[in-house]
Amino acid sequence: MFDIAWSELALIGAVALVVIGPKDLPKVMRTMGQWTRRARLLAGEFQRNFDDMVHQADLDDVRRQVQSITPAAVKAHVENMIGADAIRDGLLKTSAPITASTMAAVASLEAQPPSEAEVAAAVPVAEAVPVAEAAPPKLESQP
Repeated sequence: MFDIAWSELALIGAVALVVIGPKDLPKVMRTMGQWTRRARLLAGEFQRNFDDMVHQADLDDVRRQVQSITPAAVKAHVENMIGADAIRDGLLKTSAPITASTMAAVASLEAQPPSEAEVAAAVPVAEAVPVAEAAPPKLESQP
């Protein structure tokens, strides 16, 4: 950390022996060791408190994201991802022949969008799954 070589440490020890004297040197070394220990403990405690604050901030962000998930938010997200236009375009672009029932389904989507209760019943709420991992539902085309 401070990049002190053994030769420099020996020089410091020799100067301390001359300045402090051999009688008081063990007492001074012990006091310096205690101060060093206290400084290390204080630095470790500061690091632990800082890590706890970062961890708590991350948990608060996750808690806010989970609380923002409501049926209305899920409905809006699903409507943004898959609208009636996207379903119609997807059905019309398939290689399967377009039948009367397919056209009736497209017309019913355009005429009357599903109610909030139908959307809430059709979209199950994921339990203990983060929002980022939730995949959009796959649409299967009818042959």
